[in-house]
Amino acid sequence: MFIKLAYKSLLHRKVSVLLIILAMSVSIFVLLGVEHIRHQTKVNFNNSISNVDLIVGARSGKLNLLLYSVFRIGTPTSNIGWQSYKRLSYHRAVDWVIPISLGDSHKGFRVLGTTASYFKHYRYGNAQTIKLNEGKVFTHVLDVVLGSKVAKELNYEIGDKITLSHGVGKTSFSHHDHLAFRVTGIIAPTGTPIDQTLHVSLQGIEAVHIPNAHQILSNQSTELASLEENTLTPKSITAAMVGLKSRMLIFQLQRSINTNPTEPLMAILPGATLSEFWQSLSVMENALRLISSLIVFSAMLGLSAMLLTSIRERKQEINLLRMIGASSLFIFYFIQLEALFIAVASVVVATLSLYLSLSLAQAFLIEQYGLSISTNFFTTNTLLSIGTLLVFSLLSAIPASLKVNKMNE
Repeated sequence: MFIKLAYKSLLHRKVSVLLIILAMSVSIFVLLGVEHIRHQTKVNFNNSISNVDLIVGARSGKLNLLLYSVFRIGTPTSNIGWQSYKRLSYHRAVDWVIPISLGDSHKGFRVLGTTASYFKHYRYGNAQTIKLNEGKVFTHVLDVVLGSKVAKELNYEIGDKITLSHGVGKTSFSHHDHLAFRVTGIIAPTGTPIDQTLHVSLQGIEAVHIPNAHQILSNQSTELASLEENTLTPKSITAAMVGLKSRMLIFQLQRSINTNPTEPLMAILPGATLSEFWQSLSVMENALRLISSLIVFSAMLGLSAMLLTSIRERKQEINLLRMIGASSLFIFYFIQLEALFIAVASVVVATLSLYLSLSLAQAFLIEQYGLSISTNFFTTNTLLSIGTLLVFSLLSAIPASLKVNKMNE
């Protein structure tokens, strides 16, 4: 009866109650949405690379090296000499090395030159391997393997011919149209920068920058396995990803690379550098949290104001409750229960709206930004935030509860 009475009372004032539920729902939607997207963005970044012990590049900023080698953001300041790369691959502590060569693009998408070791050793997410939806990995100089977003957005299929452009912008005035690459494979969606990348061999990258590449390729086999060692050997690469035989040797090898006397190189730990990156963004994260909290706080003030202004209109209702024997404590709990009903209804509306919005935006976010945002936002932090909101809604109803008792003294 107690609950039914509170429900009937709210229903009697349905217009003002619906307005405050709408205001609170918007504020809760913003709070939970910002927190979930912030968390999922971190997860996406962290999932972009896995099981890589070191990333080696030219000496510059650690963050810059991580961004251009893993996330295809920014441009490298310099390259690694081919001999330095070979020495690194022969090091006794090194298990495998993935060379990376950047600098070209195709219709706004980055082109990455590498070797077959990229598809064998590169891991993302929870140590997941790169898998192809169709086709096969490049075996010839002019083969190209496309990321899922590249193939979908540009409508490419196996066997299509494409040409590369110099530079990484969407508009390029320097095209390598003297050589055409053939699509041999399309990678399954990963939710990482791999989806937005075209993958070719290092020899393919070298060939497009040689004027007489046609003549060189016509005089010998274009199969990578039978290609002569010195014909299309790169002079340099952009970076290298390294896997070690034992992780106990990470810091020893890192120090050896960073103090290399023959060439100024830098080795970074991807996980540690990514943590530094998030620390540098902590001010922005805290600002977003503060804005969301202020929005929720303003909604709580609105709830408190609505309950206070309704007290005078409900004087007859309160007097009737007094006449049938309702105590001051009963009236206090009655007002508190109304506030709790409003808060719970707001949470339900906000969570349903957020789930629907994430479901509708999921495909768009993957396609446009490469972000895989989960629709499951019920984490420990989310439940803690909802619990805190319910507690504050009860606290915001205290002024109205005290005013009711004061009116009847």
